[in-house]
Order: sequence, then structure tokens, then C-alpha cells
Amino acid sequence: MKTIMLVCSAGMSTSLLVTKMQKAAEEQGIEADIFAISASEVDSTLDKKNIDVLLLGPQVKFMMKQFQSKLEGKNIPVESINMQYYGMMNGEKVLEQAIDLIANR
Repeated sequence: MKTIMLVCSAGMSTSLLVTKMQKAAEEQGIEADIFAISASEVDSTLDKKNIDVLLLGPQVKFMMKQFQSKLEGKNIPVESINMQYYGMMNGEKVLEQAIDLIANR
């Protein structure tokens, strides 16, 4: 089971992307817990859940360094979602991005 956390400014805009990623995971037989939260919920979510990768929506990618320092030493990759994939709501490609990050950590 892979746990993929998407972070955006309010947790709303990425919900459609999460749905598309879940569909892609199902089609590929990948067991995944994929969810989106707002940037303000990251700390409390990290306290409650073990995640495998954190992906940032374009609207919060300026917070990259902040999240990298929070996750330092935890072996959790942090990357911003490819802008093109996000814009096209390409769940398959964003899932692929997440899986690659998990595999290469």
C-alpha cells in the first residue's frame, strides 16, 4: 500500500486530480491511499499518518523548502506536481511521478 499526499492551498483543487489518480491506480492494480489536504493541515496529518511521498500543487510549490526541512531524515520525497500534468488533470502521469519518487527514495 502506497500513501500519496497531495498538498494545495485549500485541499479543494486537487480533489479531482486525486479521483483521477485513484482510478489510474485501480486500473494498474496499485494499492494506494491517495488524498489531498491544505498546506495548513500537513503537520497534523504527518503526526497521524505514515506517508510515502508528498506532492505539492502548483499553488504551493513556493513552500517546497519548508516541507523538505520538515521531512528531513524521514526518507519521504517531496516534489511539486508537473505543471502540465496538473493543468490537464492527468492522474495517470501524476501517479507515475509519485510511484517513481517512492521507488527512487
